[in-house]
Amino acid sequence: MYIDLSELSPNQVYYSMIQTLVPRPVAWVLSDNGTRSASGAASYNLAPFSYFTGISSKPPTIMISVGKKPDGSFKDTRVNIEARGQFVVHIAHRELAPSVTESSRTLAHGESELDRLDLDLADFADFRLPRIAGCRVAMACERHAIQEFGEVPQSLIFGLVKTIYVDDSVVTVDEKGRASVHADKLDPVARLGGNDYTTFGEIITVPRPK
Repeated sequence: MYIDLSELSPNQVYYSMIQTLVPRPVAWVLSDNGTRSASGAASYNLAPFSYFTGISSKPPTIMISVGKKPDGSFKDTRVNIEARGQFVVHIAHRELAPSVTESSRTLAHGESELDRLDLDLADFADFRLPRIAGCRVAMACERHAIQEFGEVPQSLIFGLVKTIYVDDSVVTVDEKGRASVHADKLDPVARLGGNDYTTFGEIITVPRPK
C-alpha cells in the first residue's frame, strides 16, 4: 500500500503521519500563564506534545512543534513561552498517561490544567518555574526562538536546556562520575496513532560498528 499525501486533506495527512512516525516521545510542557489566583498563587499551563525531539548538544537544544486551537488561535503553551521565555519539559511514565491525556483538553486561556489533576509541584533547583513532582525526568528550558512553518502554520519552539532533573531511582553513577539513566526504570510513555501509547518492552542492545 502506498499513501500519496498530495491527495489527502491536512487532517488525513496528520492521521497518516502519527500512525507511521512511531513511537514518538512526549514532551509534557509546563509554562507560566502569567496570572495569579486571589491568594497570589501562580497559574500554570500543562500540555503534551509528541512532535518533539532533541536537535543539538552544543548548545543543548530541544524542539517542540505546537499546532493551533480549534478556533485557529495560538495554543497557550506558545503564548506563554513567547511572553515569558521559560518552560519545563517533563518525560512522563506509565502511571501518568491518564493525566497526560487529560492535560490535552482545550481550556480557556489562563485556566490551569493542574486544577483538574491530582499532581504536586516541586521546586526546580534555582529555576523560576516548578516541575511536576512525580515525573522522573524534567528539563528546565529557556526560549531560544519560535519559528512558524507550514500552511497552518505550526509553531516550532526551540528551547535551550539549562538543567535536567533525574530522579535518583532511575539513575546510577559509575566510578568515573558518568551518569546512566536506566530506561526500563524510567518507564516512559510514547505516542502511537489515535488514543494509543506504548511503553517499554524488551530492550535490545546492539553495539555500534567500530
